[in-house]
Amino acid sequence: MTLANATGEKYAADFKALTESRPVSDWMSELRQSGWDHFDSIGFPTARRGNELWKYTNLAALDQGKFGFQFDEPGAVEPDVLRERAPWSDDWSTLVFINGRYSESLSQVSSGDGVQVRNFSDPANSESLRTNLGTHAAVDENAFSALNTAFLVDGGFVQIPDNREDTSPIHLLFVTTSGGSRAIYPRTLVVSGINSRSTVIESYISLGEEGGFTAPVAEYVLNSGAGIEHYRVLVENEESFHIGTTRVYQLDNSTFTSTSFALGPKIGRNDVHVLLDAPGAECTLNGLYLTTGDQHMDNHISTTHAKPNGTSHQFYKGVLSGNSRAVFSGRVLVEKDAQKTQAFQKDLNLVLSHGAEIDTKPSLEIYADDVQCAHGATAGHTDPEAIFYMQARGIDEVTAQAMLMRGFASEIVDMIGVDGLQDYVHGVVEEVIPRLQAAAD
Repeated sequence: MTLANATGEKYAADFKALTESRPVSDWMSELRQSGWDHFDSIGFPTARRGNELWKYTNLAALDQGKFGFQFDEPGAVEPDVLRERAPWSDDWSTLVFINGRYSESLSQVSSGDGVQVRNFSDPANSESLRTNLGTHAAVDENAFSALNTAFLVDGGFVQIPDNREDTSPIHLLFVTTSGGSRAIYPRTLVVSGINSRSTVIESYISLGEEGGFTAPVAEYVLNSGAGIEHYRVLVENEESFHIGTTRVYQLDNSTFTSTSFALGPKIGRNDVHVLLDAPGAECTLNGLYLTTGDQHMDNHISTTHAKPNGTSHQFYKGVLSGNSRAVFSGRVLVEKDAQKTQAFQKDLNLVLSHGAEIDTKPSLEIYADDVQCAHGATAGHTDPEAIFYMQARGIDEVTAQAMLMRGFASEIVDMIGVDGLQDYVHGVVEEVIPRLQAAAD
């Protein structure tokens, strides 16, 4: 079976044009082709009935042949505009991708401590790229991993040496500009060496107001004793579609700590899976999502404990208003050999209007008998007693509600350990609070 509708014809034409205009090495060409073959066989997951993974998320708009892959060079973006609109620090090593294409002129890369930060097309890339790319985000896992792999062109490859101490963050910045209904496929691969420490930031921002489709895939590989402090920032416009896939593979005594922030897309999805595949591995997945208007944000967060003595935490928060909708699907799988696992899930939501809706489903699937696991979820309006308490002390209702929202969000934002990034996210939250209040009941 192959795609036969207008969407299939458009993507097939784009794929053919890419392979003819941007030839790559034989192994990457084979990887591309395997991605296309799988996407061609299954298409987008538009059927929601009986499809638990996409039960609450309608992707029909993606299946209309509206978005197209463009082969143009990186668009012209002024450095000052980038520094104003995106998270930025001159102390970070930053790779900038404009509309999916690497921009050497806007990037600033320092490898003084042995870290290799490169674009995929760099001829100096090591065997590690070939070994790991597409291994953990397999093309046959879902349509978006397959589609992203089919359109591999540029991407951020970070190779962190053994025993490296964390010095400065590594920033991968993906920017979408105006220019029609553009489809882009950002790709990231981070391989962390034995007993290394690193901070990695992924940012996705829109500079234009037109709708586009972004389908990023990121793979993280943590070797024995490695530690990665990871941040993911999504600030795209309200007409965009963003379906992100993150896959993390951890070996013994490694630590992966991730904090995500999501604002803006018409339809967004943050699909994260962590495999703890050796004893003593630990992961922490935190997130904050803000929705208003008719926005839809879907968080599909899962952790697999395959070996004993692992620890995982999932802690997400959402603030919803207007007619927006959010989904939290949290899953922890504890396999039978993963004794002495500790796993905890929590999803908390502020629902500010009757038109907003959160579908939350934390779940535990446990096949071991010596574990400590718990999960929970809540949803509710701002506390009227707390607002009354503040009003009794001279604070008006609007200001009181804003203070409660700010405090609710800050619990996640304050977990960001990079000063410039934390300031950026705090600023975005401050800007959106009035919009959330305007659409609240």
